[in-house]
Amino acid sequence: MGTANKFRLFPERYGFLPYVFLLYLLMPAYYIAEESGWKMVAGYGLLFLFFMSYRQLYCNLENNVSIGWLVIQVLIILIFSIFYNLNSLFMGFFTAHFIGWFKSKRAFWTALILFSISIFTTLFALFDQFPSGAYYLLIMMIVMLCSPFGIRSMNTKIELEEKLNVANERIESLVKREERMRISRDLHDTLGHTLSLITLKSQLVVKMVDKDTGGARREAKEIERTSRIALKQVRELVSDMRALTISEVLFESQAILEAAGIKARINISHELEEIPSMTQNILGMCVREGVTNVVKHSQATMCSILCEKHEGEVFIRIKDNGKGMSNEIERGNGICGMSERLELIEGNLSVQTDSHKGFILEMKVPVIIKEGRKGVS
Repeated sequence: MGTANKFRLFPERYGFLPYVFLLYLLMPAYYIAEESGWKMVAGYGLLFLFFMSYRQLYCNLENNVSIGWLVIQVLIILIFSIFYNLNSLFMGFFTAHFIGWFKSKRAFWTALILFSISIFTTLFALFDQFPSGAYYLLIMMIVMLCSPFGIRSMNTKIELEEKLNVANERIESLVKREERMRISRDLHDTLGHTLSLITLKSQLVVKMVDKDTGGARREAKEIERTSRIALKQVRELVSDMRALTISEVLFESQAILEAAGIKARINISHELEEIPSMTQNILGMCVREGVTNVVKHSQATMCSILCEKHEGEVFIRIKDNGKGMSNEIERGNGICGMSERLELIEGNLSVQTDSHKGFILEMKVPVIIKEGRKGVS
């Protein structure tokens, strides 16, 4: 059947490493071949059992290391070392490898200590059987018993990398979510009031077309101008290639206010040109939203915008002579969006509204101007 699982000797995720280790089984197989009769048959049976334990341990590594199979491996290694050849102790590298996979620190140390006792007890018990110059066995056993630390360190690193990947995926998801929220705020801040203005102007043209053709024509030109501004805003929003400056936003805001029949008075400090681009971009978006509120809700005839730099901070005030704003509008997306944006640059927002004095919006942002721009090193 096409859906049947393909048989694999070892899990695919471990690559070729398990197969490479199988080459080390040739050594005990050679020593067994030198025997005869029942000892040879028993030796090959134990070697096959060792191979099965090796495969089972690899297949269960994702869950946990099987103590039972490790014990079987150690017993077979001791039998081969005592009754076949002392060099069979090198098979302990198999067991040492799996000990390094214990996730529990307590289980790791317990298994390593018991394994060390078994190996060194056998080694010293057969000390008199050492061939001449075979003291290298003692050195190699020490290396073998140190290898689990390297395996454990490698596995810890892999586990941390997997957790990091999960965390990065989570962060990426949150970034995408924040980006969608940002786009939503930008659409509201940049296009909402412009499209509302076009709608109002279009309704006015419909009413004037029969009574005042000249006035309707003028309003139609205003609609065209406003739509061009909207088109420019869309292009900037989609491309997102550059940051907004306060000067650019004020120029656009003045055009929008005048198109809505609101007299605009702009007062801007030249020192604002040296403010960092991120601060200018955020403040520019806040100014846009403030102007949006004036056009949509204030019913004002005049709006003044003051932008200046005080000692260590930038101050912006938007003031109109309209009817003020209700609490519902104050808590709307525009005001909340401005507050959220200003928090990113440690700024704060204050709102004053009065049915007789209009609406006042004030923004304060701490800022450090680079002295290098003034020629100071």
